[in-house]
Amino acid sequence: MKTIGVILAGGNGERFGARLPKQFVKLAGREIIEYTIDVFQKSPYIDEIVIVSKPEYQDHIWELSQKNDWTKLSRVVAGGADRMASTESAVAAFADQDGQTKLLFHDAVRPLLDQDIIRRCAEALNDFGAVDVVIPSADTLVAIEDNGCIANIPARSSMRRGQTPQAFHLSVIREALKRAIQSGRRDFTCDCGIVRAMTPVVRVMTVEGSDTNLKITTTLDLFLAEKLIQSRSLRIDGARLTAIEGKNIVIFGGNSGIGKSVRDLALLNGARVHVASRNSNGVDVANADAVEAFLTETAKRAGQIDAVVNSAGILIRRPFTQMDREEINLLIGANYHGAVNVARAAHAHLASSRGALINFTSSSYTRGRAQYAIYSSTKCAVVNLTQALAEEWSDEGIRVTCINPERTNTPMRVHNFGKEDPATLLDPELVAKYALAAVTADCSGVVVDVRMA
Repeated sequence: MKTIGVILAGGNGERFGARLPKQFVKLAGREIIEYTIDVFQKSPYIDEIVIVSKPEYQDHIWELSQKNDWTKLSRVVAGGADRMASTESAVAAFADQDGQTKLLFHDAVRPLLDQDIIRRCAEALNDFGAVDVVIPSADTLVAIEDNGCIANIPARSSMRRGQTPQAFHLSVIREALKRAIQSGRRDFTCDCGIVRAMTPVVRVMTVEGSDTNLKITTTLDLFLAEKLIQSRSLRIDGARLTAIEGKNIVIFGGNSGIGKSVRDLALLNGARVHVASRNSNGVDVANADAVEAFLTETAKRAGQIDAVVNSAGILIRRPFTQMDREEINLLIGANYHGAVNVARAAHAHLASSRGALINFTSSSYTRGRAQYAIYSSTKCAVVNLTQALAEEWSDEGIRVTCINPERTNTPMRVHNFGKEDPATLLDPELVAKYALAAVTADCSGVVVDVRMA
């Protein structure tokens, strides 16, 4: 029988606090719902996809479908005022389907669903009329009374936390909804709850979910999801690095430090590398005209530019009040104006190739550090620039990523800190591996943390 994925995308997301419903908020350069639908599109267990949406976003979903080539998407139907009404709308759309049709209802804001969970749901429906996805609870669950006092503490061993998909034979969820409507009940938090209450004879089987199948409800969830996408997308292996073979990669600041390691590793893996730096060919990233001229000439010679890596930077470690104006301008020019100049000049080339821009930040971007005032603040600005450009350029296929290495054994660090135990510092080659992996990764807008093992 046909198996249909039903994506519930009708929520407002008031708790999230964004201008748009949270399913349309950007996550690593793409809208949350794009990741969710991709999982169902790629599943061999799903024959068709139906999306339940607020009416004002239906056209937008069809635009996303055209962009992503979702060939399984057949319908976008209007949702209701609550979760149960949205389920009713979906079920009503299947009036012509056989009662044994399998339906997998999934929250649009659970974008990290993995294929194994879909498989487990589809297979469990071979033997059961309803299936729920659950995970163990690491915390003790406490039932409370209206006055806030504890009513009961159930045994944790028998408690589970519910996720989605929730899966049903069409005949099962249709009958449960019919009875709920007839009884005037709408106090359900999930579809399995409707089946359990309205058709108790139906056994609801559970299958194992995943801790990473998180529901994005708050901005903290969005941050965690971004890090999970980063870890999935940036596999540092031979296959990922050999994927750069034949690509034209421009490296600003590729004459020493991390930039040099990126250059050497890229050449080793068959990329065509084009280096610009003040010392090698007089290209200063603080000079917008010089950056633009270099990229234009490189594109003319190479045919196209597939990736631009900007590792150029300057660190002057000194108390803020002891720095003169020239030093401050030098830091801002190289570390921030340079990132702006490179991004601006690279845009047209990367839009043509649907390529990648790789920036670099520092762990000091999360909190200003004494004696790093200007450096830290410029690195924070580069992160914001990365995230903003990832959103602005996503429709053009440009991926923008920021690499955030811990303390790294580079000439710039030695110049500012003197000799340190190499065992306490990152090898710049490891940082280079992450930078080159980002060139071919699907993620965008993420800050990739590179840390000691």
